[in-house]
Amino acid sequence: AKGYPSIGDAKDTIPIPEDGSTRFVRSADGKFSWEGDKTAWLDYASERKGRFVGLANADGSTKTECGIHVSGAEKTWDRDLWVEGDSKVKKLSSTDDALKVKGSGKPSVMVVYAPWCQFSQKMEDEYEKFAAEYGGDVDIYSFRGDEEREFVQANLNTKSFPTVNVIKPDGTAVKYESEVRTVDAFKKFMDETLEKETA
Repeated sequence: AKGYPSIGDAKDTIPIPEDGSTRFVRSADGKFSWEGDKTAWLDYASERKGRFVGLANADGSTKTECGIHVSGAEKTWDRDLWVEGDSKVKKLSSTDDALKVKGSGKPSVMVVYAPWCQFSQKMEDEYEKFAAEYGGDVDIYSFRGDEEREFVQANLNTKSFPTVNVIKPDGTAVKYESEVRTVDAFKKFMDETLEKETA
């Protein structure tokens, strides 16, 4: 039998070794302890830091994401990202706003983030620069997803934070499947995705 740290993220986690190299055993004095190296698959403490670290995306880049199923983490942040009024990134404050963007008939880019996630925090500056440079060509949005987990999973391709989507004019959200979160990388993905729409 295989076991996973989180059922919700089972496709991205590492199965428990079946060869007995890692075991939970009871000693003669009745105490339980681990034998073998359990860190590859049983690292709950790193969930907020991004439990997918070390696993690979389809493009070969290493996953650096925060799990969407982190209970209570939404209470652990001290500031929001891309603050309205101080940012070139347009803030979406409700699910209705996000659906309006998808149904607007206009192309856009949207990041679904969690303010407590270190990888959302790390991309804040690059995404801000991306909005400053290209926000005149296409609307660039942010949507806080950790309080609307079912919605973002169903509508915005989100199984972890951050998730960047290009929204095509027909409302289709196309997920950016790389961990290279730079202005140039975002621009390239946006151009390639929208070129397919007009090709």
